[in-house]
Amino acid sequence: MPSDAPFDIVIIGGGINGAGIARDAAGRGLKVLLCEKDDLAQGTSSRSGKLVHGGLRYLEYYEFRLVREALIEREVLLNSACHIIWPMRFILPHSPLDRPAWLVRLGLFLYDHLGGRKRLPGTRTLDLRRDPEGAPILEQYTKGFEYSDCWVDDARLVVCNAIDAAKRGAEILTRTTCSSARRENGLWTIQLHSNGKGPARTVRAKLIINAAGPWVNDIVRHVAGANSARNVRLVKGSHIIVPKFWDGPQAYLVQNHDKRVIFINPYEGNMALIGTTDIPYADAPEDVAITESEIEYLIAAVNRYFKEKLQRADVLHSFSGVRPLFDDGAGNPSAVTRDYVFDLDETGEAPMLSVFGGKITTFRKLSEHALQKIEKFFPHMGKDWTRQAQLPGGEIEDADFIGFLERLRTDYHWLPRDHIQRWARLYGTRTTLIIGKASSIAELGHYFGAGLYEAEVNYLIESEWARTADDILTRRTKAALHMTQAERAEFENWMDAKQLLAVG
Repeated sequence: MPSDAPFDIVIIGGGINGAGIARDAAGRGLKVLLCEKDDLAQGTSSRSGKLVHGGLRYLEYYEFRLVREALIEREVLLNSACHIIWPMRFILPHSPLDRPAWLVRLGLFLYDHLGGRKRLPGTRTLDLRRDPEGAPILEQYTKGFEYSDCWVDDARLVVCNAIDAAKRGAEILTRTTCSSARRENGLWTIQLHSNGKGPARTVRAKLIINAAGPWVNDIVRHVAGANSARNVRLVKGSHIIVPKFWDGPQAYLVQNHDKRVIFINPYEGNMALIGTTDIPYADAPEDVAITESEIEYLIAAVNRYFKEKLQRADVLHSFSGVRPLFDDGAGNPSAVTRDYVFDLDETGEAPMLSVFGGKITTFRKLSEHALQKIEKFFPHMGKDWTRQAQLPGGEIEDADFIGFLERLRTDYHWLPRDHIQRWARLYGTRTTLIIGKASSIAELGHYFGAGLYEAEVNYLIESEWARTADDILTRRTKAALHMTQAERAEFENWMDAKQLLAVG
């Protein structure tokens, strides 16, 4: 039987859009349930290029509204979560064989001025023969440009939104599949199945928000038995991770022969993240994987500009994601809009709002627009509120992360400096929840390697919906990149044992 009073909204999908909408809706006083068939951010939202950016290359496709919105959101997000979002300078070596210098300069001028930039420094022109940023670049490239964007820990951004949604009353169900949704007497009757043991749960809702990303059409057609004139277009993007091969904190953006741009970003201290590709994808989203041709493509793009030549053996790790873009009919995958579109189906007085497209940078605005779209069904809900609100962990005065870090180091002087910095970057002000009453390293419990202690693992299980080793090592932290194979195996065994004890 359905449980008690109906929810106002049931959200299907625990990526950045679903989590952002859940947070916004709960903050307006709505009764919200979010269900995700896997882990939070397990799909597209943890497999991005990890940037909060305006999208410089979108100007070439005349996406001025999207770029302006993204540039404005860039600083809104920077203020809301400065522990997981921070400024980064990008060096763009100019190749006269590709876009002309005047066009690049014009694009960067627009980039500096479209979004009312306040905190980030503007563009400057570089002499790559003289400026230190040009040291790793081949001598044939003499001119470059430097501009600002921001880095983001994408998976943690999703989790922060889910934490805030839960704090505001939303129910967050991970590893829970929505198997069916049927309209009955002006409400939705929804079947939820936990991926673990236990009976199915039936809930009712006034409205469904379908934020299932690559699976959005599946939810419309196969779960809800409905139709939509909108379609999602799947485009695969792959990244490789290699040892960092230049000095300095700057990132690079290079143009390949096919006019695509490739980001080469510092990653996890001593590594570099390189991507992305843009390839039409027609298979199951959960089966996405990088191909050797993509690896070769990315390596070739880097080697076209840098003195140090990458080899296949330099690739330490790789990952692929499926971008669920709104199908606007563009032939070139790179030209497909990154904007978002809503489809509101009001059949039978039980509406369903489906979300097509979107990007991490504009998730907050997308969420706000989604709530505005359904406002007529909930006339008493609260007004827009997220623009000035900080995310959990980001409640740092004046967004001064360095000052916050120094205070933590003073308060917990017994913790190694690099360790407290790692926690501060991952958890911000919530770091104190991990440390608790501990006053020595020994009181943090078992050490698994790569800076991961039992106290942190317990916090992630109890407060962030982590259930498996991969949830912790890959998404909520990046410890998997730094652990040995033996350390990972030990941790997986430990987690398996802990889950067995919990079940028992």
